[in-house]
Amino acid sequence: MTAFVQAVADSTRPVTRIGEPNAVAMAFFFVFIAITLGITYWAARRTRTTEDFYAASRSITAGQNGFALAGDYMSAASFLGIAGLVSTTGFDGLIYSTGWLVGWPVVLFLIAEPLRNLGKYTFADVLTARLRQKPVRIAAAIGTLATVIFYLIAQMVGAGGLIRLMFGLTYETAVVIVGAAMIAYVLFGGMIATTWVQIVKAVLLLGGATILAVMVLAKFGYSPLALFRAAAAQYGDAVLAPGKQVANPWDAVSLGMALMFGTAGLPHILMRFYTVPDAKAARTSVFYATGLIGFFYLMTFILGFGAMVLVGPDAIRAVDKGANMAAPLLAETLGGTPFLGFIAAVAFATILAVVAGLTLSGAAALSHDLWVSVARKGDATAHEQLRVARIATVALGIVAVALGITFKGQNVAFMVSLAFAIAASANFPALLLSIFWRRATTQGITASMAVGTASTLLLIWLSPTIQVDILQREGAWFALKNPALVTIPLSFLTGIVVSLFTNDPAAVSGYAEVERRMHLGELPG
Repeated sequence: MTAFVQAVADSTRPVTRIGEPNAVAMAFFFVFIAITLGITYWAARRTRTTEDFYAASRSITAGQNGFALAGDYMSAASFLGIAGLVSTTGFDGLIYSTGWLVGWPVVLFLIAEPLRNLGKYTFADVLTARLRQKPVRIAAAIGTLATVIFYLIAQMVGAGGLIRLMFGLTYETAVVIVGAAMIAYVLFGGMIATTWVQIVKAVLLLGGATILAVMVLAKFGYSPLALFRAAAAQYGDAVLAPGKQVANPWDAVSLGMALMFGTAGLPHILMRFYTVPDAKAARTSVFYATGLIGFFYLMTFILGFGAMVLVGPDAIRAVDKGANMAAPLLAETLGGTPFLGFIAAVAFATILAVVAGLTLSGAAALSHDLWVSVARKGDATAHEQLRVARIATVALGIVAVALGITFKGQNVAFMVSLAFAIAASANFPALLLSIFWRRATTQGITASMAVGTASTLLLIWLSPTIQVDILQREGAWFALKNPALVTIPLSFLTGIVVSLFTNDPAAVSGYAEVERRMHLGELPG
């Protein structure tokens, strides 16, 4: 088996053309841009009200929203980052695949239906169904923006690497181009354009990843076990055991908690439940999305180990030290430059669609939660709301470009795990307590979100991720790379303790009505 594996690896070891202009990639790139701009033009003609801009007029079907949810969730971190981590660290990279997948039952059983029945545009609408508007919306907007910005960093880093791959441009120029395209989609097409770009992207990504996985398995008699045995034969049995990427068991637990509970706190995912007509459609769309996402993450196992065996960790790191180019390199190894172009274009579509969804949710937090509900106290015309949302879109786009350039060279899967930690600590506990605990007060929920956001950002700053990997210091104040193990319980505890020591009669008396709406929705008349 060892001789066979070595023969396969030697015969397919790439002389990569990454970094050179790729005609096939350019052709796919322009076709995708043309299609999505056409969608944006069509959507712009239908986007006249705030409900059109934020919620696509609530006209998206369950099936369409299932694909759009999957498109929103299967980001560059999934396709590029997980494949890269598995190809260089083996088994440990799979914690991201399983962690991101197991968060979906939480969304299905706890979040989808209450969110659709209680909310309007953002998850803060659910919190304020019985709590005071101003403090809760300010805290929710801060948590949302922190999550969105960290998530955007990861997508922009992946985008920079890909555009450099396709056009031979500098990383910085590539990030600026992606930022400009992202702003155009959201600015003119709103949620209608974003939804259909997600659907196109989901189909492309699932199709491209499936073809690549089948091509990998074809080298090993269509047996995943033969692929894993080949990886162990080349790089030792350690690649099939935990410990290379996440050596500390507490780090593994903390990362797993962030990935599992962060899904239920991601603002761009929660926002999608407002695009369907009712709670039943929301639940059904989660069911479809879970199937699509599960199938995709199973394939990341194959792509990661395939890149490890057929390309090699050293060759992958030589192209990108964060290993984010493992999947495109694997495509080049198996299908030559044309297939590299196709996969690179698919990955580009993946990034562009996700950043559009993220930007829209960030713009909603700025305009709907902060400007309209807090600054204007709900007294803003539809025209003013749309104008503020579009200004917020441009501002977020500029911030994303600047941060994408700053964090050049980081592994995108790991960067996204930090965004999940913020969502799991800032948003998820507050959402759960406000929906299911009658005694929750405005002060308790606000404190929970504030402490969750602040403690997560502080511990990320003190962690090895920033102190060692970015600032190149010898050690870090906080031992864990992902702080979710500390910050999620801390956020829950803060919300419970502050609620028990404060008094909010309106919140308590309003729970019965919220509970009724949560299960039955708005009743006619």
